[in-house]
Amino acid sequence: MKYLKYYLLSLLVIAIDQAVKVLVHFKMEMGLPGEVHLIGDWAKLHYTTNPGMAFGVELGSSYGKLILTSFRLVAMVGIGYYLYYLWKNKAHSGLIWCVALILGGAIGNLIDSIFYGVIFDNAPYGAPSAWFHGQVIDMFYLDIWEGIVPHWIPLLGGQAMSLWPIFNVADSAIFIGVVIILFNQQKFFGSLHPEENKHSVVERPATNAETTNAEVEA
Repeated sequence: MKYLKYYLLSLLVIAIDQAVKVLVHFKMEMGLPGEVHLIGDWAKLHYTTNPGMAFGVELGSSYGKLILTSFRLVAMVGIGYYLYYLWKNKAHSGLIWCVALILGGAIGNLIDSIFYGVIFDNAPYGAPSAWFHGQVIDMFYLDIWEGIVPHWIPLLGGQAMSLWPIFNVADSAIFIGVVIILFNQQKFFGSLHPEENKHSVVERPATNAETTNAEVEA
């Protein structure tokens, strides 16, 4: 069962992700009081919770969190099977490793969504249940830029904006896996259908002259 090594990478991502989140929860104070500067003012450790998707994106309505958690659960099963499918069909190993990273990240955040509302009592106020309404713990804060968009930029010119993603190990694994796949699509997905590449060159039909010469030689 050589494919198990890919699932082991997913388990490693999950273990590191959960270990970091638990340490942050018990060792750091939430928000600005517990903030730790790593590289100047733009790379920090900042304990915060995210009720929505990766990098702070949220879904509206009281059922948004339940929908998101259910989607993550279905996606986790699908990605887990897809990883095995890729291995079975002898896909490029780089693609399989990337999918393993994405699977580990998806499960890491899914654990937060399902259990953290109960374990850490961090479900949003008014949530119908602590189960499946846990908030994801984020801690890596890149305070890249904040200010007024130059007026010469279409649509956004003159508006106040900020660029400061806050994420965790699981988000990072998903991001890295997706980016590597995007930059290696031809290499990765070409290996899934090698028979198509073999027949991609269409043979040139013989001309009348060539056919006649062949008949004479015969």
